[in-house]
Amino acid sequence: MMRFVAVPLLWVLAAPGTAQSLQFHGYLTAREIYVKAQPSWTQGGFGRFDVGAESPDDHRNVNVEIAQLRVDWTPTTWMLIHADGIARREPSGTIGKRAGLLQGFVDLHSERWRLRAGAFWLPTSRENIDPLWTSPYTVTYSALNSWIGQEFRPLGVDLQFSPNFYVTLGATAFRGNDTMGTELSDRGWTFGNRLSVYSEDLPQPAGQPNTKPIGPDLDGKNGYSGRIRLQLPERAMIQFTRIDNRATLVPEVHGQTPWLTKFNVIGATLGTTGPTTLAAEWAYGWTELAFPSGRFKMDFDTAYVLLSQKRGPDRWTARVDRFSTRDYEKPDPDFSREHGHAVTIAWLRDVREHVRAGLEYARVKGDRPAPDPRTGGSTITLELRYSF
Repeated sequence: MMRFVAVPLLWVLAAPGTAQSLQFHGYLTAREIYVKAQPSWTQGGFGRFDVGAESPDDHRNVNVEIAQLRVDWTPTTWMLIHADGIARREPSGTIGKRAGLLQGFVDLHSERWRLRAGAFWLPTSRENIDPLWTSPYTVTYSALNSWIGQEFRPLGVDLQFSPNFYVTLGATAFRGNDTMGTELSDRGWTFGNRLSVYSEDLPQPAGQPNTKPIGPDLDGKNGYSGRIRLQLPERAMIQFTRIDNRATLVPEVHGQTPWLTKFNVIGATLGTTGPTTLAAEWAYGWTELAFPSGRFKMDFDTAYVLLSQKRGPDRWTARVDRFSTRDYEKPDPDFSREHGHAVTIAWLRDVREHVRAGLEYARVKGDRPAPDPRTGGSTITLELRYSF
């Protein structure tokens, strides 16, 4: 195996005229968060934020520090080797890894084609468009992209074809992600910016076993995704993506429960390079698991609209989300049913060339079957970020 990797790599390094570069990029981020909500999902609760208090009527001030690092090596003009990871300091009681790998892939590309192999984000998000899958608009991500950041990271191969400036086609075959849908079913939609790292255990509410959303494959089957993007360069774009993890429906594999999850994502942006940006995404689909006496299937749906204005060093953004889940069989009562909405208002300012400050208010309203159905709440976040 090493010979097949080493020989072409040495050929690339020795090739005449090869333009090599090694680049590092990253963020150091500190946040002070005022939160009024019940205990967070990150601590095994039903709260919808990455941080929480003791109850829906309680409030708390918490600090979060994050370091992100990205490494890009281009041994030749048609190859990119990329890796990025994260380290974080979170409130006491948070379940999960403090550091780990987010992406690691190799790109082979030409003017029209790009082949990517490894672990990577699927290019669906209309808000997480900055380096290291961050957002230039808000501190807290939408319900859709909060979920994707927690439970979906293809481990496979992606082929992209752009015959001209107006059309892009993509197809992905991936492994892993067999438990995708576990978090969404067991605790519902959430709002935050916490990104799951490889082989990380995430908590489930009510003392249920942890789940490992980004990790080794469970069933030996490929999942697939396809997408088409239409765009007017520097003006607008629209993209349709279909995702199917093709998980095998069995009660348990290596201590984990596979969920068969299929969903579509439609995203659009107006004003891609101008001072005013309008972006929106809609995701809808279903997730299903098997247990010894039968199966359970749940529909889910979420959408957001985001309006952002950049003026000088300041950017103002407002985003509205709605979200829902429901039992596919529509029983009465439906213990999987939830319906809610959220409003996020953010002000980000480029204080200096490498320093960004931000102030954000987020409020979520939504009920869900839980010991206390008031699973919403609000946060006020003060952020300071240094980029290098």
